Amino acid sequence: MKINWQGVYPAITTKFDQNDNLDLDAFKKNLEVQLASGIHGVILGGTLGEASTLTEEEKDQLIKTTIEVTKGDIPVVINIAEQSTRGAIAAAKRAESNGANGLMLLPPMRYKADDRETVEYFKAVAASTSLPIMIYNNPVDYKIEVTIDMFEELAPIANIQAIKESTRDVTNVTRLKSKFGDRYAVLCGVDTLAVETLVNGADGWVGGLVCAFPAETVAIYELMKAGRIEEAVAINRWFMPLCELDLHPKLVQYIKLAEVAAGIGTEHVRAPRLPLIGKEREEVLAIIDAGIKSRPVLPDYKALAV
Repeated sequence: MKINWQGVYPAITTKFDQNDNLDLDAFKKNLEVQLASGIHGVILGGTLGEASTLTEEEKDQLIKTTIEVTKGDIPVVINIAEQSTRGAIAAAKRAESNGANGLMLLPPMRYKADDRETVEYFKAVAASTSLPIMIYNNPVDYKIEVTIDMFEELAPIANIQAIKESTRDVTNVTRLKSKFGDRYAVLCGVDTLAVETLVNGADGWVGGLVCAFPAETVAIYELMKAGRIEEAVAINRWFMPLCELDLHPKLVQYIKLAEVAAGIGTEHVRAPRLPLIGKEREEVLAIIDAGIKSRPVLPDYKALAV
């Protein structure tokens, strides 16, 4: 499947049951609501997907289940976050053999590689697979920035096609588009900056709170692309307190709690993460409850999609 890297791509959460096994029924239910809401692709095993806690067999199962549910209608992308080049290449090959349509690729984990090492890592993984790749640029959380110069060095590699832009600097979208034009698709990776990033020319949005509020997320995207910015901004103002949950170290617990409130998820997380308790839980629930009670009436945003 060719990926055009446009639209809303949920970084979907991994559902577990009370015995710490994959809850595929809950996973399918959420994914079906995402599809009905008009998402354009799905990303598995990212930060929100609790990637570091998943076994290889569980990742295989998530890919196969997602392909079963999506039926080829949207791209299925799997995240690669490995400590070694060898491990990343093995993960890429395994994803391709399992039927994934694309990869989201982080720089090396744990070791803070320099620019040359990071570029060589990306080149080696790209050379090992025919799958299209989106580079995840998140120096805030993962301590390695993929710079404009590094992307210039990667530009000749055809299957490195997109950038998940999570530097927190919305002007970086302008820099990327000014330098590379349409060579790379650029997708917003920070929920609180989506509208601003789309105004600056981003092609898509890798979302977090979309896991609980898919219709509102897709509506904002479609309205922005249709030039109906005031309507998008109005929904985004409602959405902002919820989107800020995506910026916290406990974003997995926060967003899973929002999924439960929206009726499309479970709260179970995999240790060392633990469910929220006490005052923190009450404060997060208050934000979610206020959002649920004041959900906006959406226009027919699906009619805007080209």
